[in-house]
Amino acid sequence: MTRAERPRRTLPPGARIAVVAGSGGLPRDVVNALVRDGHRPLVVAIEGEADWIGEASPPFDLLPTPLERLGLALPKLKKAGITHLVLAGGVGGRPPLLKIRFGLDIFKVLPRLIAAYAKGDDGLLRAVIGYIEDNGITVLGAHEIAPDLLAPSGVLSRAKPTAADRKDIAAAHQAARAIGALDIGQAAIAIGGRAVALEGIEGTAGLLERMRGMRGHGRLAGKKRGALVKCAKPRQELRADLPTIGAQTIEAAHAAGLAGVAVEAGRALIVDYAETVARADACGLYILGIEGDA
Repeated sequence: MTRAERPRRTLPPGARIAVVAGSGGLPRDVVNALVRDGHRPLVVAIEGEADWIGEASPPFDLLPTPLERLGLALPKLKKAGITHLVLAGGVGGRPPLLKIRFGLDIFKVLPRLIAAYAKGDDGLLRAVIGYIEDNGITVLGAHEIAPDLLAPSGVLSRAKPTAADRKDIAAAHQAARAIGALDIGQAAIAIGGRAVALEGIEGTAGLLERMRGMRGHGRLAGKKRGALVKCAKPRQELRADLPTIGAQTIEAAHAAGLAGVAVEAGRALIVDYAETVARADACGLYILGIEGDA
């Protein structure tokens, strides 16, 4: 199935959608998809993250919110008649637990949220989604609103991975799935058929920057190419935090000396698809959509 053929989620008549918007291009793409479908979404813009918002008269309603006060937005969403909500975009870091503010009803689920906060990101996201849906708002994935953002299978760029690149992809994919099972990260880099760098709390951008600095390391000196692989965690909550790449990912991978980027087809997002592929073509990098069990 091509990107254009993927069906959108059918929303009931009168549905009112909110988008909790973090950093990156994904929230913008989700909002644009909703506007194209005739909706006027309410954008809950996380302050310091949603820097893409700048129109004088945007085709959406806006609710700027500091990250630590995001929980206080829920009563406002209910009052505004919000029926569905999409979590989209990144967040630079979690605020200290004592600084987070919620409504009074939080005390009913506070033990669950505290326990989830101590776990990895996926556990916390599951708890937050549960809290939202307990309040009568259905949480949707960005891919349900804009399914054309999902990576298709196969080579998406002019450049194609070589046989040696395929070994790097396989090694990085195995490593990414291993750290995903531990809820650590979603990405890994392999060079010369072995994993050399794993994503941590710094995210993919930090991983690629670290890789760039490692190029002169004794074990890597003189080695060329390499692959970045991003994949969903084995127990990933697919309605939030799906692996995402964009033009900046391609540029950072190129700066790190890599030959290309692979993502799981149907379980990863490509924002600004045309621009991202064009950037890969300009840099001579491949983009590959792989199957989850590849």
